[in-house]
Amino acid sequence: MRHALVSDVHGNLEALDAVLADLATREVHDVACLGDFVGYGASPDACIDRLRDRVAVSLLGNHDDAVLHPEALAGFNPVAAEAARWTRDALSAEHRAWLATLPLSCVWHGARLVHASPIAPEAWTYLQHADDAAGQFAGYAEALCFVGHTHAPVVFVRTSDGRTHELREPFVTLRDGARHLVVVPSVGQPRDHDPRAGYLIWDDAAGTLECVRVAYDVDGAAARIRGAGLPPRLADRLSHGV
Repeated sequence: MRHALVSDVHGNLEALDAVLADLATREVHDVACLGDFVGYGASPDACIDRLRDRVAVSLLGNHDDAVLHPEALAGFNPVAAEAARWTRDALSAEHRAWLATLPLSCVWHGARLVHASPIAPEAWTYLQHADDAAGQFAGYAEALCFVGHTHAPVVFVRTSDGRTHELREPFVTLRDGARHLVVVPSVGQPRDHDPRAGYLIWDDAAGTLECVRVAYDVDGAAARIRGAGLPPRLADRLSHGV
């Protein structure tokens, strides 16, 4: 079966709608969200409304957690903290309560899902390079793990000789006898210098991963951020994919 994984929507309704429209054209059995429904963008309630009944499983991200636990802002940079405080005020009580039910990690179709890092999900560690990922394979028993959080897609492969390799191609075939740690692209705030929204399609029968990128109304999303009074930096970065 083919499964879709989305992550790091970050309140970007324009990007999310583009991804959902693209998903509707593909044969996908179900969808998982790896967290960070909110933060940065100006449409937190609308994004949760779009996704909560569409996805089969959902995880808690660090920006979702910051809405629930203000003390978590101590680890945020000033712009992210300002956006988190705005989001906490903007988000409905119903959606805050729903976020509070989400787990940090789960197993889905035999694969481990976690927002940030499998070895310590609550530490919100970024996995950008092979050195970051090398110690993470000890954090899960499954052969395959999907994470978000980093906002730049990459597949880390642990081969039988104990080495960790990076794959950054948009289409990857899973290697027999290897373990894989897959960073899913961001829907709402890509940071790989490609401003298009991203998501992943996993074909568990064929053993393949496809990183899908979708153009969306970046200017509209940026205008919504500025209109909400959020930090202008959050609007400006969208067109650069950083």
